[in-house]
Amino acid sequence: MGSTRAIAVVLALGLASPAAAQRTPSPTVGVLSLEAPDDAPCVGSLRRALGEMGDLEGRDYGLELRLASGRMDLLRGFADDLVRRHVSIIVSASGPAAPIATSASASIPIVLASSFYPVEAGLVASLAHPGSNVTGVTHFTPELMKKRVQLLKELLPGMMRLVVLRTPGRLQDLVVGDMQAAARSLDVQLQVVEIRRAEDLSPAFDAAVKWGAQGVTSTQDSLFWRHRTAMAQLALKHHLPSLSGEPNAAEAGALAFYGPDVFEGCARAARYVDRILKGAKPADLPMEEPTKIKMVINLKTARALRLTVPPALLARADQVVE
Repeated sequence: MGSTRAIAVVLALGLASPAAAQRTPSPTVGVLSLEAPDDAPCVGSLRRALGEMGDLEGRDYGLELRLASGRMDLLRGFADDLVRRHVSIIVSASGPAAPIATSASASIPIVLASSFYPVEAGLVASLAHPGSNVTGVTHFTPELMKKRVQLLKELLPGMMRLVVLRTPGRLQDLVVGDMQAAARSLDVQLQVVEIRRAEDLSPAFDAAVKWGAQGVTSTQDSLFWRHRTAMAQLALKHHLPSLSGEPNAAEAGALAFYGPDVFEGCARAARYVDRILKGAKPADLPMEEPTKIKMVINLKTARALRLTVPPALLARADQVVE
């Protein structure tokens, strides 16, 4: 009886061992983002791009999503949780999440799908040689921020006063500094208004009109992206031409959009994830800058503001909203 039971156990182990040996856990990719579960275009772009490269979710990798729905206060806890779970890679899918992700671990590979000034912010040593566990895509450079002020001046040749809406933070300080430099070179006075929550937007536009602003723009932030339609409506209500760097802002009613496609950056980040899954080290993968800067002009908004867009600008626009 005992020998029969022992033989059965040995046979069972013998049958189970090959299958068990084949079942190695898939590496886990943690995604840290300010996106909401029901509105996460960056996560969608990342999944699609990985699939197009032959990386199948559930077979080649697993996903751990930590989506904060716009709440900055949740990001630190989410990042720490991903580290505790020993994920294989962390993807920072929102610009404000980048410094939080990079400070959470000095060993887990971190891929930035979107980042502000990564060298100036101390996230990497240089774009060409990151020199750490961090690499990925940067969208927002000093040149881009300066160009937004210059473009608004082209749209409004007589503009002498410009309001910039910003959120708190050191990275926003860098953005504002570059915009101020551009404004000085164009003899434009620049007034900075800090926004901490959506309820601050309407009073900010009231203050801009009271100051005598002739145009309005903003720094880059998830708050401005989530409320891009409300901002466009407020700008139109106050008869203020607005230029935004938030995706789909011109389609939402802003006078113009100028910037990279940040969601395309999430697809580009997938290439880094794929290479790291196959053994590459982040320090050996140079960071990428935007390959395409897009300009969108909303002629319907221009007509509502009684503005004539210079023909040269219309000719340069990648898209015109009628």
